Amino acid sequence: MIITDTHTHLYSEAFDDDRAEMMQRTLDTGVSRLFIPAIDSTYTNSMLQLEKDYPENVFLMMGLHPTHVKDNYKTELQHVIDMLDTHKFYAVGEIGIDLYWDKSTLAIQQEAFRSQIQLAKKHQLPIVIHCREAFDEVFEILEEEKGQDLFGIFHCFTGGLEQAHQAISYNMKLGIGGVATFKNGKIDQFLNQIELKHIVLETDAPYLAPKPFRGKRNESSYIIKVVEKLAEIYQTTEQTIADLTTKNSKQVFGV
Repeated sequence: MIITDTHTHLYSEAFDDDRAEMMQRTLDTGVSRLFIPAIDSTYTNSMLQLEKDYPENVFLMMGLHPTHVKDNYKTELQHVIDMLDTHKFYAVGEIGIDLYWDKSTLAIQQEAFRSQIQLAKKHQLPIVIHCREAFDEVFEILEEEKGQDLFGIFHCFTGGLEQAHQAISYNMKLGIGGVATFKNGKIDQFLNQIELKHIVLETDAPYLAPKPFRGKRNESSYIIKVVEKLAEIYQTTEQTIADLTTKNSKQVFGV
């Protein structure tokens, strides 16, 4: 069984003490395709090292995370431009809008989101969207930018059925992770109304660990709990969930 984790921060400091062991557990579980979102320039070297250490398994993205859109965002965006010009990446991400932590940066978050979507189009890459308490703001920009050259993943999807259909209408797959296993996560209540062809799996490790690990450090091997939950929701086998979501990830990332 080949499982794809489309969103995992394996370079995070949370793994500094046991990264090799955590990676071995992940590969032993069958999670052999790991897509790594960027945050800002301070993590680039760690990401490149991870790719060097696991060249068959690790696929990098490049982008500026919305919570890291600060006063220096133009310098950070130039770093994204430079990296996309000089290194192979599989997506522009994670990018988007986050109004949970700081609403005062909305205008520059919008500017950074728009400019990175256009970078993705230039390089014919998918985008991976971070959206927290900002569905209307994210959808507004996707509506402006929609077209055949706009596609990607709505990471950590936590909206309702209507928002799911709207995200899909912009050529986005829905990134489903640990939240699907939470009692109050709610997406499990309507997910079976979304065809599996629109779904990819993710962990967002080290965050959002699924039950029974909720509240602890997440890691990519725990994605098996998401596979189990989706098999239950869709009344199918874990093998089918793994196969179809991996196929979907290949459609997005081209690898």
